Amino acid sequence: MKRYGKRLRDQLKTLDLKKSYPFEEAVSLVKKNATAKFDESFEIAIKLGVDPRKADQMVRGTVSLPHGTGKTVRVLVLAKPPKDTEALEAGADYAGFDEYIEKIKAGWSDVDVIIATPDVMGEVGKLGRILGPRGLMPNPKSGTVTFEVAKAVQDVKAGKIEYRVDKTGNVHAAIGKCSFDEKKLKDNIVTFYNSVLKAKPTSAKGKYIKSVFFSSTMGPGIAVNEATISAKD
Repeated sequence: MKRYGKRLRDQLKTLDLKKSYPFEEAVSLVKKNATAKFDESFEIAIKLGVDPRKADQMVRGTVSLPHGTGKTVRVLVLAKPPKDTEALEAGADYAGFDEYIEKIKAGWSDVDVIIATPDVMGEVGKLGRILGPRGLMPNPKSGTVTFEVAKAVQDVKAGKIEYRVDKTGNVHAAIGKCSFDEKKLKDNIVTFYNSVLKAKPTSAKGKYIKSVFFSSTMGPGIAVNEATISAKD
């Protein structure tokens, strides 16, 4: 039998776990239950009716959240001069090439996003076994392999996030902080949700959105009536 802490038991008493809550009520409940001693992230999990084992049913994409994520994103740009200087001027936390290639090989990964220029991807690709499992491998589809490094840095810093369906068919993302006002959270949720809708593979059959849950970092998952989200577009 699962054992829950007192705080979570108290939160569960306020919820009907068999109910799918309307969009706006679910947002309010997550904020109300975010009682940890830190600013919890507001998270969304969407169960999709796809088979991730099939290449033509892979769901992935990027989306710029209108109000950002509330998180300070540490960005490394792997590039040679003058692109490294351009990246630093745009707000990158780190930029360069040889030095950071060696640091990564030695185990350093104190960043959230890595952007690389196309001309260095031959060397960066050799780090796939290190960067891949950490979700840090630059990818053209996510806009992190580009010569337009200044724009890429600015987009990431402003709240551009990447999502990808996992092997169980779920897409999960933190789309803000629970300290955000409800309007900002709702705007971010609708933007993210619509992006996932647009990413539906043409080969996917049947019901695409199977379920949606909201939660805070330390709070319980709250089922959401997805029809009330799309109605907010």
